[in-house]
Amino acid sequence: MKFGGSLCILNVGGRRFSFSPELMKDLPLSRLTRLHRCASEREVLEVCDDYDRDRNEFFFDRHSEAFSFIMLYVQHGKLRFVPHMCELSFYNEMIYWGLESSHLQVCCQRRLDDRMSDSSVHFSPEEEARGPGNRSRWLERMRRTFEEPTSSVAAQILASVSVVFVLVSMVLLCASTLPDWKTAESSVDAHRYETRRPVPLTWPSLSLLALTFLLLSSCRIIEAVCIGWFTAECIVRFIVARDKCEFVRRPLNIIDLLAISPYYISVTMSILTGENSQLQRAGVTLRVLRIMRIFWVIKLARHFLGLQTLGLTLRRCYREMVMLLVFICVAMAIFSALAQLLEHGLDLESGNQDYASIPAACWWVIISMTTVGYGDMYPITVPGRVLGGLCVVSGIVLLALPITFIYHSFIQCYHELKIRSARCTRSLSVDFIN
Repeated sequence: MKFGGSLCILNVGGRRFSFSPELMKDLPLSRLTRLHRCASEREVLEVCDDYDRDRNEFFFDRHSEAFSFIMLYVQHGKLRFVPHMCELSFYNEMIYWGLESSHLQVCCQRRLDDRMSDSSVHFSPEEEARGPGNRSRWLERMRRTFEEPTSSVAAQILASVSVVFVLVSMVLLCASTLPDWKTAESSVDAHRYETRRPVPLTWPSLSLLALTFLLLSSCRIIEAVCIGWFTAECIVRFIVARDKCEFVRRPLNIIDLLAISPYYISVTMSILTGENSQLQRAGVTLRVLRIMRIFWVIKLARHFLGLQTLGLTLRRCYREMVMLLVFICVAMAIFSALAQLLEHGLDLESGNQDYASIPAACWWVIISMTTVGYGDMYPITVPGRVLGGLCVVSGIVLLALPITFIYHSFIQCYHELKIRSARCTRSLSVDFIN
């Protein structure tokens, strides 16, 4: 700040807060950052309500207690609602000072989502709140376009194109495992690479071979275009990301890398080993890399609310999932040992050979507790059948206990994501009308 004294006084609703200019510059509040960049009194009055040059005091006609809680967030990094204050009013104060709903604690974000859903209110942050300068606003707009499919019309178009590419790539991957597809590849490779003993071909066979070669070449080109789209999308999202390290650590971005990298590894192996696809298919590693492209399906989680709800539920209920796994493991150890003893251990010669060991009995326990019952192995003795009935009943009880918590968490996560999606949709509608 190029005017006034060395100490700045913020008068917010009658309560004074003293800051040094250097501290104001470092505060994560965009309004105070803009105030620090002001070079004249006219610019200052555009940011605050009034200014006293003699005392170097800036007046803001805002809620003083809300600003106190915001300053507690600046000091401790945790932002919560002011007790006995409307959530929407506090959110309005947050927007004024340059904060977003993502800065709130998770419990307060839920309260805000519920409150906004009941009131059907949408707040539009100020244009400068996204960051100073046209370049920062452009990067933020690009980030929202690629990361939030419902943020704008362009984002919806990009999301639709991405879904189309995912579906096309999945169809090609599934078709490449068909026996007829492999036969066509083998026939084309045999015609291209078996040059030692050329076989005369008739015109119909040549036409069919040319059509097969054209079809395979077209599918490879389409696959390359899909990979190119996914690669370009991933690179752009990395460039416009706010935190590059956080971007790399996100699970969906890791899945994108796992889905894209096998194609480039396969191309590299093709260059090193030649174009003989039979030689490439002989390698187990290349087959594994090719099947890893199935991770493209998980990219749909960016665009579908149901998959997002499933991922958020698993992340929040990992303790319940661990508890469910412990229940199953304990019950499996007990029932498999008893089943092996009753079906095979008491009579080693004429006993049920399907239960010859405890690990073999574990498979029976799993399919019995989950009430699947493939019928590949079953007890034949009376004590074994009684044990099987107890295993089925205990499986129903043990699985039902933690699944209840997971179910309620799923409903809550779906409600939260649906509210956020509806909020973005309302924002998109307002922007489209304007």
